[in-house]
Amino acid sequence: MHARLRRIGPGQTLPFDHFLLRFDTMTHRRRPETSLAHAGRDPWNNHGILNPPVYHASTIASRTLADWEARESRRFETYTYGRIGTPTSEAFESAMAESEGGYRAVSVSSGLSAITTALLAFLKGGDHLLMVDTAYGPTRRFCDVMLKRYGVETTYYDPLVGADIAALVRPTTRVIFLESPGSLTFEVQDVPAIAAVARDRGIVTMIDNTWATPLFFRPIEHGVDLSIHAATKYICGHSDVNLGVVIARDHETFLKVKTASSVLGVCAGPDDLYLGARGLRTLAARMARHQENALTVAGWMQSRPEVDRVLYPALPADPGHALWRRDFAGACGLFSAVLRPVSKPALAAMVDGLELFPLGASWGGYESLIMTADPAHTRSATPWTAEGPMLRLHIGLEDPVDLIGDLTAGFERMAAHATV
Repeated sequence: MHARLRRIGPGQTLPFDHFLLRFDTMTHRRRPETSLAHAGRDPWNNHGILNPPVYHASTIASRTLADWEARESRRFETYTYGRIGTPTSEAFESAMAESEGGYRAVSVSSGLSAITTALLAFLKGGDHLLMVDTAYGPTRRFCDVMLKRYGVETTYYDPLVGADIAALVRPTTRVIFLESPGSLTFEVQDVPAIAAVARDRGIVTMIDNTWATPLFFRPIEHGVDLSIHAATKYICGHSDVNLGVVIARDHETFLKVKTASSVLGVCAGPDDLYLGARGLRTLAARMARHQENALTVAGWMQSRPEVDRVLYPALPADPGHALWRRDFAGACGLFSAVLRPVSKPALAAMVDGLELFPLGASWGGYESLIMTADPAHTRSATPWTAEGPMLRLHIGLEDPVDLIGDLTAGFERMAAHATV
């Protein structure tokens, strides 16, 4: 098939066929869109009801003494207590595991809780953690505060290190944590190369895969042991849920994460789990629109004289584009723009007057958002030296013409304030 071209910005194009997910009949499995629409559903065991019911449960009774005494040995294989699992959590977890090609999943109360639970499942005092320098800010704080307090040493590494991460491995290294693309600056990591180094040394690999969602990147297929999502964001998609999930490669890794979540007492609420499962059904449609809108707005941002560069791996000019194109099947609606030097009052004049871009730190919902950021304060392995301020934009489901109009007016306010 010859690639058709879709315009994404002034003078830029990408092959449309690239964004067709890279799974075909040769794999003998359903395509991701189909899986997301059907996984985790069991209508014929629920009176024909299409969506899994919501079980509000704490106590779960045993029918016989034999069942009661067998609870501990089967605690992760059957329903023993609401915090451990219910049909509602099982429906969401099985859908997530199938969507990423994993063994089983563990749901928890937030994306950060998914990260911290996964780390605590494999780390103890005296261990060494290799953490990507571009990690989500709260992940870094957990390493610097909680893990440090309990005797776990963290080394932050350059996200572009690739296979050279082998030089940073110690005898006590137990976990390598990735996030690709990286928070704020969107560096794309060579995930297969890092995973291969870890596998050869018996080190567990984890990745924050929230940006890509299961639609656009499947880390387990690239050698990673645990894929982690803040389902709060794109999976739920409406900015009204806190939910996290960890997908495990195999039984051993699943058992360690599930045991940790049980011991820590972390779990997701039934209504949030229901909304997470419901969000999966429309994820493919929403992600296609987020991607299309983001490509349009990011391409336009590249043409603005106020913008020094746009950090978005889907753009051909981005340094991570080649790796992204090799490993990913698409891009979400989140990117950053580094502006040319401008005064703080002029920047405030721009963002304060925006009508369609509220200032907000989250992303993944239907609405567009914007925030300022300074990565220089959170880097230790890779210094950030940009002269101008950074804006991180989440492009929602609005018409991109209206979004560009709102940003255009913002840049005009910035220019007017700068000349006063």
